[in-house]
Amino acid sequence: MEMNRRAVEELRYAKTLLENVSFAAKIAGAIGLPFEKGLQSLPTRFSDVIGQATRTALQRALEFAVRTMDKGGSRPSSDLFHKMAVFATGAGGGAFGLAGLPVELPVSTTIMLRSIADVARSQGELIHVPEAKLACIQVFALGGRSRADDGAELGYFAVRTALSKAITEAAQYIAERGLAFHGAPPVIRFIGQVASRFGVTISEKLAAQAVPVAGAAGAAFLNLIFMDHYQDVARGHFIVRRLERTYSPEVVQTTYTAL
Repeated sequence: MEMNRRAVEELRYAKTLLENVSFAAKIAGAIGLPFEKGLQSLPTRFSDVIGQATRTALQRALEFAVRTMDKGGSRPSSDLFHKMAVFATGAGGGAFGLAGLPVELPVSTTIMLRSIADVARSQGELIHVPEAKLACIQVFALGGRSRADDGAELGYFAVRTALSKAITEAAQYIAERGLAFHGAPPVIRFIGQVASRFGVTISEKLAAQAVPVAGAAGAAFLNLIFMDHYQDVARGHFIVRRLERTYSPEVVQTTYTAL
């Protein structure tokens, strides 16, 4: 089934959101940030802290999602409300720097997940279905592209393909047994794969906070950019998924690649 002109334009818009602007580029455009200087300012234990914090944040967000995101029906997403909420968490957590990350990140991630789910609903997703909930978590991997990920082989559909087996197994496990992280290898594998890419964006955010010029902007302002980034990624992702429900995944991917 060939996509009509309106659908193609929607897909073009989604591709722009998903492929063209990275989180690092958004921060650089907002405050002229020299990332390398920020990365050099971070402590040597930085990678371990980020890895643990991102896994914990995503696990808590998924637990919350599975238990509470159970309302269907599409409506416009409340983007501004969620931006104000994450602005407040940034203002509170930013004062503690890296030490505050294990506390602030799970809260910010959960708020972002609620916003992502709101965007998903606006595109007709049935949020009570486990696969749809996991697709919301998947956004954190789709939005975790580094500046080295410019090749087509690391684009949107490549990341989705890499996660497809993990998301299918995790959704099946949750549907059959519910959510229990202890002894739930499919869910843990999925969380680990998403965390490895989500950590890229967290690293860029903390690098920004470590640069003096970002201090004037503040952690709260960076959290606004953080939320805006993932709202854009979510909108692109769920537009694609909506079009796949109307046409076929193969037709949508072929058209996406050709744009």
